[in-house]
Amino acid sequence: MRQIAVSTVIALAVLATGSRLEAQTLKVDYDITLAGLSLGTADLSSTFEGSRYKMLAAVKLSGLAKMLTGGKGAATANGAIAGPRPQPAAFAVTSRSSSDQRTVRMGLTSGNVAAVEITPPIDEKPDRVPVKDGDKLGVVDPVSALLMPAMASGDLMNAANCNRTIPVFDGAARFDVVLSYDGTKTVDKVGYKGPVLVCKARYIPISGHRSLRPATKFMEENKDMSVWLAPLTAQRVLVPLRIAVRTMVGLSVVEASRWAMEGNAKVVPISLD
Repeated sequence: MRQIAVSTVIALAVLATGSRLEAQTLKVDYDITLAGLSLGTADLSSTFEGSRYKMLAAVKLSGLAKMLTGGKGAATANGAIAGPRPQPAAFAVTSRSSSDQRTVRMGLTSGNVAAVEITPPIDEKPDRVPVKDGDKLGVVDPVSALLMPAMASGDLMNAANCNRTIPVFDGAARFDVVLSYDGTKTVDKVGYKGPVLVCKARYIPISGHRSLRPATKFMEENKDMSVWLAPLTAQRVLVPLRIAVRTMVGLSVVEASRWAMEGNAKVVPISLD
């Protein structure tokens, strides 16, 4: 399920006005569906002050999913924006199910992992691909991966802003999320009206994954993943508005249901089809 969670986690982010030091906080509520059925909700709070950011995310399953797994989780990340990707300083996540709980804490310096603590430790398995030291260099954590600064100068709708590889390390596994340009479209939503980049997405496992698991092979070959990126012109940032990922049991979709910006911006709802 890690690959699905990571794809879900590619969901939504925003930056504060670049030259101002006044903090702004974006609070977003999400609806999560799987094969057309409600799976649960998520919320994200992102606070920005200059180039610094701090993010808090939480996921709660509901209905049958909650009954079967008792699943929920919360994560935090903080760092700074430097160039075309974030440079996180710290990341932590706690996930709970009806049978166990696991906490991951990670410290980073200039995009390189300095320390990782996983409690309880990940089980050793014969087919688990070892994580090499080089796999921990030049990476972002799954929450910081939500931030997508512009890759190209000029028009934010330039296809180059869609073409990017996001190197992710979650404390146990290293993988790439590869985005590629698939076109543009215009959306008219409460809170956003204008163009979006439509990007295809691919999952590329590097290390830490179970190589013989059917889910790993499925996600590696999965070509039915997409994300819509909307531009924030003043901040030179692209924000995912919608994520769709094919899973082994159906299409998973994450949609923003409420978007509230505290600071200079207004509180606006977003409804995605």
